[in-house]
Amino acid sequence: MRAPGILYRWYAKRLRRKLDGDRLPRHVAVAMDGNRRWARQQGFADPGVGHRYGAEHLEDLLDWCAAIGIGHVTVYVASNDNLVKRDGGEIAHLMAMIESICVERLVRPGSRWRLHLAGRLDHLPDSTAHALKAAVEATADRDGGHLTVAIGYDGQDEIVDAVRSLLESEASQGTTIGELAARLTAADIGAHRYTPDLPEADLIIRTSGEKRLSSFLLWQSAGAELYFCDVYWPGFRQVDFLRALRDYAKRRAA
Repeated sequence: MRAPGILYRWYAKRLRRKLDGDRLPRHVAVAMDGNRRWARQQGFADPGVGHRYGAEHLEDLLDWCAAIGIGHVTVYVASNDNLVKRDGGEIAHLMAMIESICVERLVRPGSRWRLHLAGRLDHLPDSTAHALKAAVEATADRDGGHLTVAIGYDGQDEIVDAVRSLLESEASQGTTIGELAARLTAADIGAHRYTPDLPEADLIIRTSGEKRLSSFLLWQSAGAELYFCDVYWPGFRQVDFLRALRDYAKRRAA
């Protein structure tokens, strides 16, 4: 891609200077949508090429967040629905990009991000699940930012899994269904999310112009601000990100 020009860099600096540090989100979640459409728009014969550009672009997002002090990022890489309905060759290509680009760059020296996973990894190819789990272990002692990769993920599944986990935990302690029902709170269910030790999302961004969550962070989106951007994910620029942060700050100030 062409390097940004002088006017672009000036505008990005201007947007960043105007941001109020006290109104920045603590946790930003991004549904990285539009890889294939971006590839077609760019004239690539194989729309799957967009997945490679999309995977590489994750590093840019993490750099933007680190530079501005946002320490929690969640990215929606692939839903259960994607894994079931998309062509097998496309899914294999996407998984290869995750293994060879996302995972390798996260674990290399110099990266301070600690990896967390959200989703049902048993729905992934063995090699992808193994690479992701190994990356979680390799980054577990880092003290930098927290990156959660939602893959094989569905927000409804997460709620079902959380309730199931809660019931199993309470049953092991001898709690009856009636006793649990009498004192059940949202916090009880939230404590059994895929990533219960991480804060819920403050800002959820979806690229590509689609204005729906597609089962992304259904539980965690209850108090989040939503921002929909017309740009496809590989073309999502720093100024687009800064505009989303500006919009978030304005809403929180209202």
